[in-house]
Amino acid sequence: MNTRRTFLKHAGLGLIAVAPVSTLAAGLAANQKPKVVSRSQRIIATTKISLNIRDFGATGDGQTKDTVAIQQTIDRCSILGGGEVIIPIGNYLTGAIALRSNTTLLLEKEAVIIGSPDLKDYPVTQVRWEGKWIPGYSGLIYAIGAQHIGIKGSGKIVGNNTIGGRPTADNPLRRPALIEPIDCSDIHFEGFSTEYHLMWSIHLTYCEHVSIKNLNIRSTGGNGDGIDVDSCKHVLIDGCDIATGDDCISLKSGRGMEGYQLLRTTEDVHITNCTFADSIFACIGIGSETSGGIRNVLIDHCRFIQAKTFAIYIKSRVGRGAFIENITASNLEVSGMAGGFLRFNLSGSGLQDQVPVPGNEGIPTTKNFKFINIKVTDVPVLIDGGVHANKPLDGLMLSNITGTCLKGITLANIKNAIIKQVKVAGYTGPLLSIYNVKGLGLAGATPIDAPKSPDPLPISSTPYVLH
Repeated sequence: MNTRRTFLKHAGLGLIAVAPVSTLAAGLAANQKPKVVSRSQRIIATTKISLNIRDFGATGDGQTKDTVAIQQTIDRCSILGGGEVIIPIGNYLTGAIALRSNTTLLLEKEAVIIGSPDLKDYPVTQVRWEGKWIPGYSGLIYAIGAQHIGIKGSGKIVGNNTIGGRPTADNPLRRPALIEPIDCSDIHFEGFSTEYHLMWSIHLTYCEHVSIKNLNIRSTGGNGDGIDVDSCKHVLIDGCDIATGDDCISLKSGRGMEGYQLLRTTEDVHITNCTFADSIFACIGIGSETSGGIRNVLIDHCRFIQAKTFAIYIKSRVGRGAFIENITASNLEVSGMAGGFLRFNLSGSGLQDQVPVPGNEGIPTTKNFKFINIKVTDVPVLIDGGVHANKPLDGLMLSNITGTCLKGITLANIKNAIIKQVKVAGYTGPLLSIYNVKGLGLAGATPIDAPKSPDPLPISSTPYVLH
């Protein structure tokens, strides 16, 4: 009996399988089944809408909270198949807003999103803080588990510095980042500016296929990173101008046994054509939260114009475990450093975890560091690098390094080193000082005393369990 339910079932299948007659005939002639395309796939493929937040009640007066209007616009854009959410000229005060799949915020010229000063306007969820998952406030613009999302345009996103800072005993919740996608893929950020100096500007966690281009990021005056890449894969950072208090860019992957068991690696990161200035720590920091591993990082054609410590600082410690490998930096210009060009400290940098990785397993494995075509101007130290004696760095290339420095290169516990064409001037003392370094280009190096390597941590009688 042809019931109404049966009719609707067949009618729905018929709508899904509709195809042009010629295409269907050609497929059948080749003994191929016609491809069935779902309704959601057809909507995404054929529909790209533009919705203006003003049409949903946003005022843009800088005084009225426009959170509901902006969120309703984003939600409707997503549910109708995706497209652009237009933020026109104006000052839009808002609490946290969530990006949905297939939506892009388009910040028009002179459009400014301003973060609310009220912490109650930011939902509490699980967030990463210093390599651990803890309860914390979401970012001003955040996304969880979304795909095909973006923020583009020449406008600005401004955080409220009154809610920044670190967790405290009175309020142990992590403070809001400015932009924070978590477990998202296919992310595009391009063209806009940010201001926020007491917390991170962009914090990517568990994300894949990320493109960040031509951003102007300012977080000077406080302890706020520019871009944090936290257990992410396939990330491009291109053409950005970043001036920060803390690291301009920080690469990390978790801390202690939690990060080690999760093993969410940061890998395939390309940083290119950027300008960096830092006033508290380093321009590019790799670590010290490295318990999930970091590998395949390329930094090229960048300018480093200011840093409190070093242009590039690679750091970890006993108790992190995992690995840091395949780090390449090439075609860099470095000046204005208070510390120097490069430092790597892989055995004693950063906070120790409450539950560290024990034994020799807890000593990070490092290999294949390359620094090629580097021009330095008046850096205090050219390179200061050492790793743990139990696990020497396997593979270090220093090639075509030129310019001026006050002190040369100090290296410890490295095998398969290649040092060539280091032609710098202005330094006092030896150009190259080494302990337990083997490889090529070491002739004439000055031996130094063995640096102290921390002991491996004791193995607990109680196995760690994620909780």
